[in-house]
Amino acid sequence: MTTTTASTPRSTMRPSPIATGILILGALYCLVPVIWVVAASTKSASELFTTFTLFPSTHLFENLAQLSAYRDGLFWRWMLNSALYAGVGAVASTWVSALAGYVLAKFRFPGKSAVFSILLTGVLVPGVILAIPQYLLLAQFELTNTYWAVLLPQIISPYAIYLARIYAAAAVPTDVVEAARTDGAREFAIFNRIALPMMLPGLVTILLFQFVAVWNNFMLPYIMLGDDQLFPVTVGLSGLLNQGASAPSMYTLVIAGALVSVIPLVLLFLILQRFWRVDLAAGAVKA
Repeated sequence: MTTTTASTPRSTMRPSPIATGILILGALYCLVPVIWVVAASTKSASELFTTFTLFPSTHLFENLAQLSAYRDGLFWRWMLNSALYAGVGAVASTWVSALAGYVLAKFRFPGKSAVFSILLTGVLVPGVILAIPQYLLLAQFELTNTYWAVLLPQIISPYAIYLARIYAAAAVPTDVVEAARTDGAREFAIFNRIALPMMLPGLVTILLFQFVAVWNNFMLPYIMLGDDQLFPVTVGLSGLLNQGASAPSMYTLVIAGALVSVIPLVLLFLILQRFWRVDLAAGAVKA
């Protein structure tokens, strides 16, 4: 009996070959395109379609120099625009989501369930569907083809509000909020000085999600913007890719640009992964 009881937990902890195989396939599915971009970015235009796909070459810095020289450094303008859209948009969206999530979690008001149901419906609606109505709305205020046309629609995110509502309900004790009210603190001060620091680990996760979503967004800026000086890197590289049909040398610039555009996201994950792990562990315990 003792032997059977002791061997059962060890046997259940063995990794499943099927699950391991699926994870390996998933990892290859995600990593092979990245490896291809790294290898292709080192090739010249003549080598790009004539050499083995994953075999690197020695023209990386030459490609980067050509990319930087393209129209007096327009690519780096696109990178700065992406940093602006993603940075400002993610911070503003995170703060608005935290406030909305805190209100939904800690306040009672008429229509609260209806508001939350509408919010959940918004999670299921793809952002692409909303791009045209948002364009028509902003056109009424003559805000299209401006930075505001990309920033304003990114601030409200139903999914981020949903996550903030769940985390506020778990991380902010109602007793602490009531004690602050008893001491005379105003609601906005309670949120900024008490609730917001308690929600910080969860907000880091929301910030990360929003930054990546805005950085990778293509359809919204593609519809809203007409001036290439305002383009984010996604739309700018798409324009270069379209020029590749008549000028094949543009393909190497696009691939080099794609490689450079991934670097900020990798750095952000490396910097914030410690906070992200804390948040996931906290959520698991509180669940």
